[in-house]
Amino acid sequence: MLPKTAEYALRSVVWLAGEPGRREAAEPLAERTKIPRRYLHKVLQSLVQAELVDSQPGPGGGYALSVSPAKITILDVVTAVAPLERIESCPLGLTSHTRLCPLHKELDRVYGEIEKAFGRVTVAQLMKSTSKIVTLCEVTE
Repeated sequence: MLPKTAEYALRSVVWLAGEPGRREAAEPLAERTKIPRRYLHKVLQSLVQAELVDSQPGPGGGYALSVSPAKITILDVVTAVAPLERIESCPLGLTSHTRLCPLHKELDRVYGEIEKAFGRVTVAQLMKSTSKIVTLCEVTE
């Protein structure tokens, strides 16, 4: 249901949140998050444009969060790379449908609930989970 791009963006942001005060180059970030390097570059560009991530080129450069994890929601990350599209008119283009049919009305309602849920959860909350499962990638170094 969530586009791969959004999944990759969330992985990247969560990883960077776990490395506060440190810049991560794209190559090791791709390796640690299991994101194809070329795809990661596109994702990171979108996150930089959304001002969630900061990019610094050159030696010692890399990527870091530009906003506190406590202020970044799942919705912020998803919206930066693959905004959730609400259903505002008949997807079939039927002119006789001046309002959403029951199916599309219900789907839009669910999309709205997803937006609300994503907007309530911050990256910091994800990092503080009490789950025994590691949030993203367990580093064994």
